Amino acid sequence: MPPWVGLLLRVGGTAGLMAFALRSVEWPQLFSLLRTIDWAWWLAALGVAMCVHTIAALRWAALARPIGFPLPTSVFIRRFFEGAFFSLCLPSSIGGDVIKAYRLSDSTSGRLLAGCTVLADRLAGLTALGVLAGTALAATEWSLPWFQTLLLGAGLLLAAWLPMRLGIASLPRLAGAFSEGHPAKRFIAQLLPYSEQPGLLTHAFLWSLLVQVGSTLTVVLVGKSLGVTLSLLTWFAVVPLVALAMVLPITVSGVGIRESGLEFLLAPHGVAAEKAVAIGLLWFLTTICCGLVGGVLFLLDRNPRYTTKPTSTTSS
Repeated sequence: MPPWVGLLLRVGGTAGLMAFALRSVEWPQLFSLLRTIDWAWWLAALGVAMCVHTIAALRWAALARPIGFPLPTSVFIRRFFEGAFFSLCLPSSIGGDVIKAYRLSDSTSGRLLAGCTVLADRLAGLTALGVLAGTALAATEWSLPWFQTLLLGAGLLLAAWLPMRLGIASLPRLAGAFSEGHPAKRFIAQLLPYSEQPGLLTHAFLWSLLVQVGSTLTVVLVGKSLGVTLSLLTWFAVVPLVALAMVLPITVSGVGIRESGLEFLLAPHGVAAEKAVAIGLLWFLTTICCGLVGGVLFLLDRNPRYTTKPTSTTSS
């Protein structure tokens, strides 16, 4: 379908979901609530969000360097924040990923390979989100003690890690299915360092857990700025679920999904609609601020000095 149709649908989805989120909001109470924001807590949330973006950039660098992108850490941090900037106006929370891949290399083949690193990075993050959400939901439903909760989380992480590890281990066999000189064989050969260094996947998962914990703590601090105090287990059940829903490319930058998701999931915990929507708006404000940092970096680096063509680290 024409691009303008997709944009129109996403704008309509954004407006519709925001209208759904605001349907039961008492506007005087919402405005009164926004006037009582404790900005010190929100600034702490913004600081955590900035740290989370930086840690996520380090995770991406760890996945990209072994397959031919030996760039300085500062480049990955810049590109990651640039992706956050473009995600503000592109569909879903992953709209900026294509920009990150495009800016990491200056050739078509390089950008395709860079896209694989972004995809691996994204899969690690989504897996961590699922593990955190599943663990927190099960622990809440069954009232599990902390020790059993940790065991459950470790089991879910292993269940998610094993299939991906087996898939990466099969890369040499997949490469062998193609004849010498075949483009697919050359491309898969560039991914073989992942199968030769299995620790990379484990490290990426651990980085992802740290990133998702930090992302949840960001929302915890945003809630504190509005006087909303819930158990950490509740936040770890709610925030990852909302973040997973925001991946769906049906709104612009997840607007509407974030607010309606928080309103729906926080209502059973006694959080009024006005507070849930306000948390969503302030959460989005931290996202905007992180993205604006990327916008400034993009404007200052329109012709990047650090570009690279992928260099295979292993023979085909």
